[in-house]
Amino acid sequence: MIKLFTPNDLIRYIYQEMTEDEQELLVQALHSDESLMQEYVEMLSTIEQLDQIKLQPSEKVVNAIKSRAQSTGLEKV
Repeated sequence: MIKLFTPNDLIRYIYQEMTEDEQELLVQALHSDESLMQEYVEMLSTIEQLDQIKLQPSEKVVNAIKSRAQSTGLEKV
């Protein structure tokens, strides 16, 4: 019987949260199921893109934090 893998299984595999037996079954499935492999590759690409995103708070948010810190007597920023 062939086990069907879900996107959640792929995520667990990518983040090494599977048992060795599960990993072995998934690798076999990746080699035999082209659509599963495509989904896996797309997930890797998405994760790579997300890792490259650099977020910075807006000036408005920084000023709000500074204002709040000053009003509560917290250490100056």
